[in-house]
Amino acid sequence: MPTMLVPGVLRTDAGGAAKLEVAADGSLRAVLDEVARRWPRLERRIRDENGVLRRYVNVYVDGEDCRRSGGLETPVPAAAEIQVLPSVAGG
Repeated sequence: MPTMLVPGVLRTDAGGAAKLEVAADGSLRAVLDEVARRWPRLERRIRDENGVLRRYVNVYVDGEDCRRSGGLETPVPAAAEIQVLPSVAGG
């Protein structure tokens, strides 16, 4: 079962959890569909209303940037670790 690591800034949308066990694998889309079902507020912070990854959110599957490895079709093995990193603005 894949594990999603949730950064502090998004934990309130995941019920306070730092790690989520997601009962889906195969593709990043399948994982995010399961996240949408179980933690809808978190999923809305990751994907927009069209189901596309938000521009300022980076998602890594086992350390690989999903935008460079297939986007939402990035393969997600059963034991994968998924990191969600929203960009932080500042200066």
